[in-house]
Amino acid sequence: MNTESKDKSQIPPVCLTVAGLDPSGGAGIIADIKTFTAFGCFATAAIASLTFQNTTGVFGAVHQTADSIRGQVLPVIEDYIIAATKTGMLPNREVIEETGRLIKENNLKNLVVDPVVRSTSGFDLIDDAALRVLIEQLFPLAEVVTPNLPEAERIARMRIENESDIKKAARIMRDFGAKNVLIKGGHLFGGESENQNRKAIDYLFVGEDLQIYETEFIETNATHGTGCTLAAAITANLALSKSLAEAVGAAKEFVTEAIRTAPHLGRGHSPINLLR
Repeated sequence: MNTESKDKSQIPPVCLTVAGLDPSGGAGIIADIKTFTAFGCFATAAIASLTFQNTTGVFGAVHQTADSIRGQVLPVIEDYIIAATKTGMLPNREVIEETGRLIKENNLKNLVVDPVVRSTSGFDLIDDAALRVLIEQLFPLAEVVTPNLPEAERIARMRIENESDIKKAARIMRDFGAKNVLIKGGHLFGGESENQNRKAIDYLFVGEDLQIYETEFIETNATHGTGCTLAAAITANLALSKSLAEAVGAAKEFVTEAIRTAPHLGRGHSPINLLR
């Protein structure tokens, strides 16, 4: 069939991810691709780092160069119209700066920045100098920044122990240039007594406005790739022209169900279920 005559309503929106490759398939680019596809988007990707990992941990990585990032991304964005872009693990200053240049030069919209700094198993994925560059270069370009609690603590340089601290950390990130901030993992404050059901709580700051998303907290070790998946699901829903608040809500429901139906693979933190 001649694609030029195809009804545009039948053409899926294209999402781009620039992130690390997890060969075990639970996180990073592979999780992003699965998530984009689950929402009916067409997935494209550029590898920022080749990691050596499985469900039990991260054992090393080989990082890409700026030329490699540009070489991967340019042919894609010159050929396709990119509806939304996500960044995940960007391991060093060189890769971060080149990614920022590509986003600015090509006016890539609906950017979701997932500031990945540490793996689920506790492996540091980026040093402090590179994190500062990520904050300076990418936060001002993002539609939303999506740190979890440990990432928010490292970015804001403060301990987060309660909801007031979450609000303070979000203000600091907005001062760093982030337009909107989603702080993930607030289930720590959701109540842990026998008489109170625990909740998984995420905090979305759209400018000065706060919207809270609550779902049941599922006690499980199936947490590998949850942050990547949530950010990718937000990206896909922004590509589908949903508002940020709607995109976050749809993404949180998707991740909750993915945790609930996780396949429990491997000997460590199992990947979640992205087969929809």
